[in-house]
Amino acid sequence: MNSAYDPTPPLSSEYREKNARAARPKDAATLIVIRRRDTPEILMGRRAASHKFMPNKFVFPGGKLDVADQRLRIDASLQPHVLDKLQKHTRKDTSSEKLTGLALAAIRETYEETGLIVGRPTKNNYRSKNASWSKFFAHSVEPALESLELVARAITPTYRVRRFDTRFFMVDDAAHYVNEGSLANASGELEELHWVPVHQAPQLDLPGVTRWIIDQVSERLTLPPQRRATLPAPFVQFSSSGQSQRML
Repeated sequence: MNSAYDPTPPLSSEYREKNARAARPKDAATLIVIRRRDTPEILMGRRAASHKFMPNKFVFPGGKLDVADQRLRIDASLQPHVLDKLQKHTRKDTSSEKLTGLALAAIRETYEETGLIVGRPTKNNYRSKNASWSKFFAHSVEPALESLELVARAITPTYRVRRFDTRFFMVDDAAHYVNEGSLANASGELEELHWVPVHQAPQLDLPGVTRWIIDQVSERLTLPPQRRATLPAPFVQFSSSGQSQRML
């Protein structure tokens, strides 16, 4: 891809103490939602000033993997090439339920933070003890897993107090946005929710990783779906010796 990942300098409160062990990164997922208009648009919101991680920055919806995401049993499934990429550079005993759960976490977090349902109508009567999934299924929909692409994976640098092993998914099919006309049911975790033309997004106040992801997305949007499916996804992580990048 066309750019390097330049991490955002953390606030002083985000640095771990010099002699403290690096925090173990938590599994997380993000969803880059594309809406086709005369020019492609991307759904973004600003993190509240009270957030301890990247306050006031514009980001995509996303968050930590939940146990409930791994326990869902639904008929929809990820495309095989997406599962293959998720498995690369991951423990061999990582279950397909966990890998699929990462994609489901991205859809759930998008629903929680923006109110947008990335799903398709279904007659199946899905249930979950998780409050967010219960509300999601109340719309008679199921997650549109088959439409998700894996764009990238990045692990927060070791010098930060809070670290995440984040998988970045992308969905580019407006037919699966069940209620795209309303973002009124959002949780409030993201402010100033709106659709931004992809070419204008770099003008916002962005974390380094978000700017890097927008570059990946911009390049993918120039390709037909069949070509995007075969495109490798970059995986960036950091160690005491610096930044390394592999491909998924």
